[in-house]
Amino acid sequence: MIKPHGSDSLNPLFVYDSEQHHALAQESINLPPLLVNSATSSNAVMLGAGYFNPLAGYMNKADALSVCESMRTTDGLFWPVPILNLTDNIDAIKDAKRIALRDPNVEEQPVVAVMDVEAIEEFSDDEIQFMAEKIFSTADPEHPGLATFVSLGKYCISGSIQVLNFSYFQSEFPDTFRTAVEIRNEIQEHGWEKVVAFQTRNPMHRAHEELCKMAMDAVDADGVVIHMLLGKLKPGDIPAPVRDAAIRKMVELYFPPNTVMISGYGFDMLYAGPREAVLHAIFRQNMGATHFIIGRDHAGVGDYYGAFDAQTIFDNEVPAGALQIEIFRADHTAYSRKLNKVVMMRDAPDHTKEDFVLLSGTKVREMLGQGVAPPPEFSRPEVAEILMNYYRGQAA
Repeated sequence: MIKPHGSDSLNPLFVYDSEQHHALAQESINLPPLLVNSATSSNAVMLGAGYFNPLAGYMNKADALSVCESMRTTDGLFWPVPILNLTDNIDAIKDAKRIALRDPNVEEQPVVAVMDVEAIEEFSDDEIQFMAEKIFSTADPEHPGLATFVSLGKYCISGSIQVLNFSYFQSEFPDTFRTAVEIRNEIQEHGWEKVVAFQTRNPMHRAHEELCKMAMDAVDADGVVIHMLLGKLKPGDIPAPVRDAAIRKMVELYFPPNTVMISGYGFDMLYAGPREAVLHAIFRQNMGATHFIIGRDHAGVGDYYGAFDAQTIFDNEVPAGALQIEIFRADHTAYSRKLNKVVMMRDAPDHTKEDFVLLSGTKVREMLGQGVAPPPEFSRPEVAEILMNYYRGQAA
């Protein structure tokens, strides 16, 4: 099986031993508390689940700046975006060596992790701006990912963590949320050797379905892991439970049995385009995938990134040998009226735009909101029905 990134075996930071877990939970009651932001909490979930292997916790200032500058930590580990615990208020933890990180995304604000504080350092405004521009490839304050990042705080709390729970992801998505450990185990149970991973934060239409099948055929894969983001998105994106239901219906009806794993991970979308695509590749390697599909404008938003920037970064900025996972590069995929099937547009050079069934996201949302199903060449009718029910509910 493919090795995880940066180590021979996966090192999840969740405390699985029940006695140790109980002792930590009791200890955390009396530790200085820090109510973290959603980004820090989701970083803890990803660290706990093994997705951010081999990191042992949150990065310090030097590592964060180094990662932004060169995509390497100060000790040489390849990593594309800093994994940080940022806050704007350190009054409660100023002299603490051990603290309890409390989760802002669950009503009771439970302790998501216990942290050994190695350092509390302060970023200057210029350093925050420098990191933001490197991560998001823009200085535009309207970029949703950049706007979130610069609002998280200037104090950087670094150190190792022990994770006690997976926030709301395990309770709200019990059938879908899986750790990297669990996915690796399931891949082994299936006996799969070549495994394609597909990232989604949206429902899957015909083009996405066929893209998964194309990638599996092209690399002769045993199966595909449809791996959906379950964390916070930008306003207007379709909620995770609706996406989950739509994807499950599509897989049930239109994929061969025992070729698909449907799972999700607990992370907030960064919208960091190329750098986020590299992060996505790292944690798909950690969960055991050998191949990862990257299409047009992967992890992008608006017009901030070129259509294939998330692919070319693997040629231009990811050093040879830094990752074991292989990238399957996809073009825009659409239904061809000429060929009566879904194709990658680059593979149909004799086509004009009119030869494809193309609908903008805005147009699709309008149709669904009006109770009009998109054409079956674009969306499977059973999937469209689930989405129409959601939009009807929104309008009611």
